[in-house]
Amino acid sequence: MPLQPAAARNLASTTKTAPIWEGITPRWLLLLLPWEQVEAGKYRINRVEDPAKVTAEHKLASALPETFSDLDDDPEMIELTAVETTVHSYARVNDLYSSPFNQLQEQLRLAIQGIKERKENTLINSPNFGLLKVASPKMRVPTASGPPTPDDMDNLLSLVWKMPAFFVAHPRAIAAFGHQCNAKGISVETVEMFGVPFMTWRGVPILPSDKLPIGAGKTKARKGETTSILLMRVGEQHQGVVGLHQAGVGDENFQSLVVRYMGMDQQGVSSYLVTCYFSAAVLASDALGVLEGVTV
Repeated sequence: MPLQPAAARNLASTTKTAPIWEGITPRWLLLLLPWEQVEAGKYRINRVEDPAKVTAEHKLASALPETFSDLDDDPEMIELTAVETTVHSYARVNDLYSSPFNQLQEQLRLAIQGIKERKENTLINSPNFGLLKVASPKMRVPTASGPPTPDDMDNLLSLVWKMPAFFVAHPRAIAAFGHQCNAKGISVETVEMFGVPFMTWRGVPILPSDKLPIGAGKTKARKGETTSILLMRVGEQHQGVVGLHQAGVGDENFQSLVVRYMGMDQQGVSSYLVTCYFSAAVLASDALGVLEGVTV
């Protein structure tokens, strides 16, 4: 009788994958947001209070206005926050079971992925500096009827009209916008970035992020589930939205993310502290707009 497959498999080497976590997302906001380095964990925004006084088409030898740039005497100060976790690992497990994948490295990799997911979530939803929270009241506009229509997106563009960089929306909101365009017979163009096609509106990319919250509608006119869509201008030189991180902390390739060994206990368990320092700033109020009450 020949060797059976079930027994033969005991001698065969199986092909294994690294640990897979379905919660990992592309995190486009973290990738495309410009990041500025800060010192001492703080970032001060100096804003001009009054515009400079100038004149034009004046007569020769006429008196010219005298002016200076007045600055806010109580500038906004933004402090970095931290996302942290602790990874524990048995020395015996690392010694005996680290082939073909290093057990400790895989544990740290997944922990770092979790921190990055929370980082993007915090950038959007933090009660202190989250983009949904800090957007100016004058830069918020409701949808006309609930679903995000081309007119609604144009209204948002009319608020952030100075060099808009990108929209950020929940995938369900993007789908709802696509449905509205289809219903009106409007063809939506796409642009390719990083080898991935992104839907655009008026040439401005729409980045998907599942960190935009979806909740119950707050009014009778907004029944069902609603969310928001962000539109921003980015970069310090454009007085836009910027991400913040501490210079010289950890690996600069990971923007102030550091892994620290905290020692081993008497049970042979090693501990590692994983920390990421960051924040965000809106340099000028007209750099960030929010379309609210978007039904999905």
